[in-house]
Amino acid sequence: MSTRRRAPRPRLHTLRTYLRTLRTYLRRARTRLRRTRTRRLRRVLAALLVLFLTACAGLVVAYRMTGIPDPHPETVSQSTVFVDAEGDYLGRRGPVDRQDISLKQVPRHVQDAVIAAENRSFRTDSGVAPTAILRAAIATVTGGERQGGSTITQQYVKNALLTPEQSLSRKAREALIAVKLDRTRTKDDILEGYLNTVYFGRGAAGVESAARNYFGLGAKELTVSQGAALAAIVNLPSYYERAGADAKVTGTLERRWVWVLDAMAASGAISERERTDARFPAFRFYPPGNTDGGRQYLIDAASAEAADRLGITEDQLARGGYKVHTTFDLGLQDETAELVRDRTPADAKGARLHTAVVATVPGDGAVRVLYGGADYAHQPFNDAVDGAVEAGTATEPFTYAGIRLGEPLTGLPKEAAPTPMRLNSAYATVAAGGTYATPYTVTKITRGGRTVHTAHPKTRTAMDEKEVAVVTELIHGSLGPDAPYAPGTAVKPVATGVEAGAAFLPVTSHAAGAGSGPGARTVWQSVYSPRLALTVALFAERGGKPARVAGLTGEYPPAEHAALEAGEVWRLAGSPGTEGPAAEALPRDGAKGRTGPGLEPTAGP
Repeated sequence: MSTRRRAPRPRLHTLRTYLRTLRTYLRRARTRLRRTRTRRLRRVLAALLVLFLTACAGLVVAYRMTGIPDPHPETVSQSTVFVDAEGDYLGRRGPVDRQDISLKQVPRHVQDAVIAAENRSFRTDSGVAPTAILRAAIATVTGGERQGGSTITQQYVKNALLTPEQSLSRKAREALIAVKLDRTRTKDDILEGYLNTVYFGRGAAGVESAARNYFGLGAKELTVSQGAALAAIVNLPSYYERAGADAKVTGTLERRWVWVLDAMAASGAISERERTDARFPAFRFYPPGNTDGGRQYLIDAASAEAADRLGITEDQLARGGYKVHTTFDLGLQDETAELVRDRTPADAKGARLHTAVVATVPGDGAVRVLYGGADYAHQPFNDAVDGAVEAGTATEPFTYAGIRLGEPLTGLPKEAAPTPMRLNSAYATVAAGGTYATPYTVTKITRGGRTVHTAHPKTRTAMDEKEVAVVTELIHGSLGPDAPYAPGTAVKPVATGVEAGAAFLPVTSHAAGAGSGPGARTVWQSVYSPRLALTVALFAERGGKPARVAGLTGEYPPAEHAALEAGEVWRLAGSPGTEGPAAEALPRDGAKGRTGPGLEPTAGP
């Protein structure tokens, strides 16, 4: 009988041994993995630390090697500004409309407005805004929209010291220079540089030019509202430059202006009352009108004189950032230009009528009016200063036997074609009792708020009292106002006057010319009192050659045309020396309401 064998049962202790072995293996594997991961993590951390230290060392080296560059030429160039006798803006010369001023000349509320609009942490930051740099870097790498938000220090570096290139390397250099600038210069120095270079639109670089272009003021005269408006413009100057002329632009700017003022009030830069009282300012119209063309004659004359006084060239003057204070009465100058334009008929048969007007202060020489042409763009030649006008009988009162003129009038009687300025000086000498005053157009020149030149009238005796009396009587008409007047004069001279306290202020008018009747070639009209000497000259040219004035003065004969024109300018000037009843006695042009300075027109020129 056979016996059946059973399969052996797995031993329990063998399975347990297997599981224990597996656990041991896994534990060892985890330990090895943990050790490997720790080593790798340590290696990564070490690599990062080395990279960080290298970057720091690189930054330190880059910082030490980075110098603060000189401003590029565009930010160094300035313009020279010309103002009239009252300080009103006349015009400028120079490649860039910019003038440097010290921070002391910028009101504190204007400084605070710019800080509120552009960089509220300016007074405390290190010169850079890390978040702005990061945004700019991401935008550059991804090709996104340009990012702003730079600090005022960074903006100054970008505007004045670097190019506007958009790249990571330039942005990094900008940050390094900004930090170095912040550590080596005061916040006031940086803010001053920024305010003198930042662009405000309307062609104006710097706060001084911006104040003039937007409000017709100097920076030191800006109100809280005006300062906030300029600060609001910095964000988008090319868009906001039409403020005041474009309703949509003006509305957008006003909302940003409110935001700036609110920020100023919140920071304590202005009081709650100042914030409440603030009103959105009015702007000068933009673009400017066409009235500036005739002013270039004035700027030409003042520029040449200012350069001569400083001993530099006119180009150096234009780029030097000067402020030239002139003698001109801009209001009277513009009114004279408008009057001449209205009274000058259109060209006839190819001939062109020229009018030159000069007004100076007797005994001083200050030039108040210098009208040398209607359009500088078409005729840069100044008729009043450089135009040689046929004298005719205009110099006859100075040729009387026995009259001895002193310098610089000695040669006047022999001059066939003096300039209007030259002849005006002679009559101004008579008005001043024989004292000749050299005509001048510049009273003072300043630069950066410092006076570099002050003018002083240059006078000398050119006629004694007896000679002045003889010339005066000759101008009146031989030896008295009722005697026959000198042959060749176009208008019978009449003297008027009025008691002014203890002084008698005579107003004398003298008309003269070259040629007579239909052949009149030139006409002169001189009116003067001790307060003002006015000369008007009419002459004509056809094809660059002298032509007859007759037939070119419209409804009035040439002499009467000149007399009425001179009379109106005299009244525009306030009728100096013709107050009271004497002024009322002056004849008027009934048809047009215009007046003449005590003149009695006659039929012939």
